[in-house]
Amino acid sequence: MKVLITGVAGLLGSHFSNHLLSKGYAVVGVDDLSGGYKEFIPEGVKFYQFNLMNYKKLEEVFVKEKPECIFHFAAYAAEGLSPYIRRYNYENNIICSINLINLSIKFDIQKFVFTSSMAVYGIGNPPFTEEQLPSPIDPYGIAKYAVEQDLKEAYSKFGLRYTVIRPHNVIGVNQNIWDKYRNVVGIWIRKIINNEPISVFGDGLQTRAFSDIQFYMEPFERVIGHFEGDVFNIGADQEFQIIEVARLLQRVSKKHGFDSSIEHFEPRTEVKHAYCNHDKAKKLLNFSDKTNIKETIERMFIWAINQPNRSVRYVDYEVEKNMYSFWKKQ
Repeated sequence: MKVLITGVAGLLGSHFSNHLLSKGYAVVGVDDLSGGYKEFIPEGVKFYQFNLMNYKKLEEVFVKEKPECIFHFAAYAAEGLSPYIRRYNYENNIICSINLINLSIKFDIQKFVFTSSMAVYGIGNPPFTEEQLPSPIDPYGIAKYAVEQDLKEAYSKFGLRYTVIRPHNVIGVNQNIWDKYRNVVGIWIRKIINNEPISVFGDGLQTRAFSDIQFYMEPFERVIGHFEGDVFNIGADQEFQIIEVARLLQRVSKKHGFDSSIEHFEPRTEVKHAYCNHDKAKKLLNFSDKTNIKETIERMFIWAINQPNRSVRYVDYEVEKNMYSFWKKQ
């Protein structure tokens, strides 16, 4: 089977494309390299570099490559920043997705797998279950839920078979640690390596569950031929306070010769406690998360030390009213 992976140069895309290649699949990848890096794309992927907003180029890939299945990983996943980049958020997370959905309908794609987000649940009552009615509190979560709803309609109207996966706080080698706004563990690792303090928003008592990318591969593959219209939470069961993870990273980095401090900033508007129930994925996808957060973070840290010192960039804010101090341009 030939699989098209969007966001192929990112954390999910690079690992899953490598997994599929090892299983004998043909893999076509699309990425504009705005958040991923070409060096992360495994050898054997037929790679196309462009933004999914470019409908004409995307259609040319469908015509030329004739993919049978799509894994749509490409997104700009910055929940806290999304109110300040609303247009950019909706273009990247809705319009690009709709371009893919339109072409999937047109070319009779056998399966469309969409990675949504825990952000669709909003405040809720964790651990979140798939039966909980989504109620996102930020434009990023709104965008993800909008695409879920569009896929549901496309399935009903045109028979486009799809599965939604809601991963959360995925970490591992090949994560973009040079993004100023997302991937908290990656941000902290970069800051430590550059002798900057770890930034914690508020008191750090927010709770999250961090999951190692390696345990996602088999469950992702299992949805290719099954579970039409289904939604799955996938991630780690054990939640941690953010301040706990920051202190753990301090201990890991100290082993490798880096001293770091923690700097507290004003709280962000965010869900205080956010983690999921994974019983459905365990039962139907044989999902088994064995994340050891200390080992995963240490593996990331050692990898990061040996990476080039890539530049960190600001995005262009569309709204600066009530901007947090830590994101204001100097």
